[in-house]
Amino acid sequence: MMASSGWFVWALGSAVFAALTAIFAKIGIAGVDSDLATLIRTVVILFVLAAFVVFTGKWSDPFQLSGRTWLFLVLSALATGASWVCYFRALKIGEASQVAPVDKLSVLLVTVFAFTFLGERPTLREWAGILLVGLGVFVLALK
Repeated sequence: MMASSGWFVWALGSAVFAALTAIFAKIGIAGVDSDLATLIRTVVILFVLAAFVVFTGKWSDPFQLSGRTWLFLVLSALATGASWVCYFRALKIGEASQVAPVDKLSVLLVTVFAFTFLGERPTLREWAGILLVGLGVFVLALK
């Protein structure tokens, strides 16, 4: 049965845009250093998101946020940046059809981290699906 919550539609949109990211990035990094390509991508994202936040009336004073919120948002940003650098370098030297599926091993890792650090408890059915994703990554990695 498909999830009926709004989260599923947004997650599906994320998957579609992530797929397009791999294709567009693979084409875009031809003849360009992958780190420079990552910087260009980041600057574009900064401007697009800033405009989105302002024009939708969602801007608020970020200095009113708690220190804990800042800490974890900065850590998240650093992890995102590291992920993007690794992803673009992998795309530069590998095939998009190989790199993107291995990148999705993050599905398994997020679940393990959420179990360990956030106390989330997936059901047996959910673990089975997550493990199948992980197994699929390893099948793709085999020569």
